[in-house]
Amino acid sequence: MSEPTQQIRFARSRDGTRLAYAASGTGPVLIKAATWFSHIEHDWDSPVWRHMLHDLSARYRLVRFDERGCGLSDWHVPSLSFDSWVDDLETVVDALGTERFALLGISQGAAVAIAYAARHPERVSHLVLHGGYARGRLVRANGPQQVEEANMMVRMAELGWGKSDPSYRQFFTTQFIPGGKPEQHQWFNELKRISTSPENAAGFMRTFAEIDVTALLPRVRCPALVLHSTRDVRVPFDEGRYLAAHLPNAEFVPIDSGNHLLLDHEPGWARALAAIEAFLPPTAASQGTDERIAGLSPRLLGLLDLMAQGRDNAQIAAVLGLAEKTVRNHITQLFDRLEVEGRAQAIVLARENGLGRRAP
Repeated sequence: MSEPTQQIRFARSRDGTRLAYAASGTGPVLIKAATWFSHIEHDWDSPVWRHMLHDLSARYRLVRFDERGCGLSDWHVPSLSFDSWVDDLETVVDALGTERFALLGISQGAAVAIAYAARHPERVSHLVLHGGYARGRLVRANGPQQVEEANMMVRMAELGWGKSDPSYRQFFTTQFIPGGKPEQHQWFNELKRISTSPENAAGFMRTFAEIDVTALLPRVRCPALVLHSTRDVRVPFDEGRYLAAHLPNAEFVPIDSGNHLLLDHEPGWARALAAIEAFLPPTAASQGTDERIAGLSPRLLGLLDLMAQGRDNAQIAAVLGLAEKTVRNHITQLFDRLEVEGRAQAIVLARENGLGRRAP
C-alpha cells in the first residue's frame, strides 16, 4: 500500500484569523477538531503522531487543522476563547464544503467537537472522543490545591515554554506520553517550542481550565464513541466516564494505557483503531461491490476486517475488549449475514472487497 500524502490549504475565520488545514486519504470524511501545540507539517512524520495520522488516512478522508495561535495558523490573534475555537472548526468545515461527516475530538478538542455537534446536529454523523473532558481543571476542581495546580501550570508555561532548556516542557511531556521512548519525548519537547509561543501556551491553558460543556452533552444526538486511557495523568479517567455517562448515545471503551496520546508501540492504539473502525461507517475500501459487505453494521464490518487481517478469536477479543464467547457469537451472526459456511470463505470474501489491509 502506498504511503498517504497530505495537501495543506488555508482559510480565514470570521475574525480574520488565517487557519492552516490539511487533508489526506480517501473515503468517508473524518474531521479532527484542533488541539494546541500542533503543527500539521511537522506532525505528519513525527514519532508521536505519524501512526495515528497515517492509519486514519489509510481508511478515511482525514482533515485536521492547526489551532489559532499554533503551527502554520496565525500566532497573533485577537482571541483564544473557546467560542473562537468552535468558530474556527466551522470555518474549516465550510471551506471543505462537506455536508455530513464524522468528527474526532482529542483532549480539549473533544469539548470543541461536542459544542460543534450540539450546534450542528444535521452535519455530524458520528462523534469520536479520546482523552476528552467536559469540565476544565478549575470547573472540576474540588479544593484549593487543584486550583493552585492549574495556576502553577500556566505560570510554568509563561516562564519556560520558549527556553532552549527543555526541562519546563518535559513536565508536560511526561503528562502526555509518560510511556514514550526517548526520541518521542525529545520530539514532543521540541514540538512545543516550535508550535506556539509562551504567551499563547499560557493563554490556552487559562481557557482550558475554564471549559464547561456539561450543559451541551444532552443536546448531542449522534452516536458517540468515548475512548480514554485508564491511567491518564493529563485528563483523569473519570472525565471520560463522565462524558460517556452524559452523552445520550455513547459507547465507552477504556484503553489500558498511561498515555494521554496513544503511541505506536503500545497495544492500546491497535484497540482504539479497531474500535474506531467498528464504530464509523464502512470505508470506501471496505464497501467494495458486494452487497453482503456493504450491508454489514459498522461493528460486524470491523470484526470482519480484523478476521481478514489473520487474527484469531482470542486476538480479536483482546483488540475489541470483548469475551471470546461474545466474539464467537458475533462471528456466527457474521457468517449468517455473509451467507458463508466458515472462516475461510469469509476471509476470501473480505479480502476481495478490500478488507484486511493494515496501514504501513
